[in-house]
Amino acid sequence: MNPENVQQDEVGLDETIITKAIVENYTRDFLEYTDVDVAIVGGGPSGLAAGYYLGKAGVKTALFERKLSIGGGMWGGGMMFNKIVVQTLGKEILDEFGITASEYQKGYYVADSIEAVSALCNKCVKAGTKVFNLITAEDVMIREQDRISGLVLNWSTVDMAKLHVDPVTIKSRLVIDATGHDAEICRLVERKLATGLDTEKGNVIGEKPMWAEIAERELIANIREFYPGLLATGMAVNAILGLPRMGPIFGGMLMSGKKVAELAVKLL
Repeated sequence: MNPENVQQDEVGLDETIITKAIVENYTRDFLEYTDVDVAIVGGGPSGLAAGYYLGKAGVKTALFERKLSIGGGMWGGGMMFNKIVVQTLGKEILDEFGITASEYQKGYYVADSIEAVSALCNKCVKAGTKVFNLITAEDVMIREQDRISGLVLNWSTVDMAKLHVDPVTIKSRLVIDATGHDAEICRLVERKLATGLDTEKGNVIGEKPMWAEIAERELIANIREFYPGLLATGMAVNAILGLPRMGPIFGGMLMSGKKVAELAVKLL
């Protein structure tokens, strides 16, 4: 292309202005979300679904994901075959998100995992939930009446490199543990607080071997507040309560995100 034909607004780029634009806008967003109604930890399918329904309800929500990419294990489908399966209940949520799904057999619907994650991310953000990736929740804040009142955050790279760098904090009226199999926030509370969780033994029991039918049903039935101010969704619930894992079927994951959002709205 002849440089003389380039329009004036396409030349003269200043790298410093680009840097300022990134830093100023990110900082503005982060400062705005240091005080929220709900903080979701974990950007897998259940966390994204929760973020969508909370944003849709007008609840000020921030979602923190420790990894670079959002979507958890859904990207890889089953064993890196990038297809997922949902049952009839999950199909309703796929339809709401505009995710294409075809009926494989009666009650079994197949969707493309890439399309599914992309739609979940897009809908969650468009609904108003602010997503921050590459941030790890390393602790919780406790205030009056032994109630969780916020999160302690640090860059994921600081955590990975084991650097001694102090964190920052945000306030949140409710926290949702959507960290999957590890149930990280509930395990953290169990470790640091003597009062225990709302489980049979007061601790995170750990998930049992796979049994999709039981896992899906019990997950949806057991969405609740496990500690004052702390809810859980998705595979975190199964791990907390000692329920089976479900594998690459995602109806329960999506439905649990919707249910925990509905519970959060009631608690608020």
